[in-house]
Amino acid sequence: MALSKEVKEKIVKKYAKSEKDTGSAEVQIAILTEEIKVLTEHLKEHTHDFHSRRGLLKKVGHRRSLLNYLMHKDILRYRDIIQSLGLRK
Repeated sequence: MALSKEVKEKIVKKYAKSEKDTGSAEVQIAILTEEIKVLTEHLKEHTHDFHSRRGLLKKVGHRRSLLNYLMHKDILRYRDIIQSLGLRK
């Protein structure tokens, strides 16, 4: 269920601010979003996999924390990442 190295590299390339940026809030949020999508699909098929459900909830909480941090630090970056990932309706 973990993301492959290639998928992570593609996400980092897309959302990184500079060539060596791998840990900015935007990159972390994008990787967490992809992991959440994968886990959500897994849980649709395996409804009683409660260990993975707990991992999903931890990832959602971590992403929420990063989004709150970004919203308070730089609202424009927050709006950009929300729009590019399609997190809000």
